[in-house]
Amino acid sequence: LAVHGGAWAIPEEMVEPCRAGVARALDSGWQVLARGGSALDACQAAITALEDDPVFDAGIGSHLNRDGRVQLDAILMDGRTLKSGAVVAVERIRNPIHLARLVLDRSEYMLLAGSGAEQFAEEMRLEFCNPADLVVPREQELWAKNRQSASQGLGAGTVGAVALDAQGNLAAGTSTGGPPGKYPGRVGDSPLIGCGCYADNRTGAVSTTGYGEAMMKVVMAKTTNDLLAAGPRRGRGRFEPQAAAEKALALLRERTGGTGGVIIVDPRSRVGAAFTTPRMAYAFRTSDYLEPIVRV
Repeated sequence: LAVHGGAWAIPEEMVEPCRAGVARALDSGWQVLARGGSALDACQAAITALEDDPVFDAGIGSHLNRDGRVQLDAILMDGRTLKSGAVVAVERIRNPIHLARLVLDRSEYMLLAGSGAEQFAEEMRLEFCNPADLVVPREQELWAKNRQSASQGLGAGTVGAVALDAQGNLAAGTSTGGPPGKYPGRVGDSPLIGCGCYADNRTGAVSTTGYGEAMMKVVMAKTTNDLLAAGPRRGRGRFEPQAAAEKALALLRERTGGTGGVIIVDPRSRVGAAFTTPRMAYAFRTSDYLEPIVRV
């Protein structure tokens, strides 16, 4: 299991809160795997913990859009079936990863947007929250500051998880509030299959974080996953996850000038985590090592 809390210029005063947040999320997901639960359940549990932590740009504490509202996106993908469930621009769902799971499990579709996604949530009897419950003072202050300066910052704190379970199934998920001051209805890479997340039992599971418009140009998650299977031009075998992550980020920079981060787990339970930003909050654990690795 690997989790991330976003790749960006994390300031010194947020390092420990970010470290603690990804550690808690890792523990939540690992408890699921330890009792024989599925990779999908582990990813959902880990991302739920991250969405509930106001330190990150997902769920409560997300950045406000241009109109001062929180609009949330999330995706969850099953590596066994290649089906994903995703929602975009929802405003009354505290944990959009829960709604994404319902789309995955109980809908013929793979992505629902805005009012349609919330209508589906109502039909599934998912509890709504007051949109104001998602707003924290830090983000109100940032919104007011950006509004006065007519500027828009890059998103910070997108979250994600990738997992391999005891049955050999892979899963991946990503959740975000998007960049501060985004245009209402804007959708980035995070909830798009192949861009912000991808999982295939034959290759690996990937979750990404970074500037969405750049990530979409190179279909970042699918490109990373394809590199796992491609292997070096000379020689045999596949890239290891770490090498695939680093190569994908190099391609992102070369083709778009963008930066970001990637976490990967492959069918052999090998983990990779790489980033080209000043910092990335991430944590991982495998059955080979009893102690989790937590880094910012």
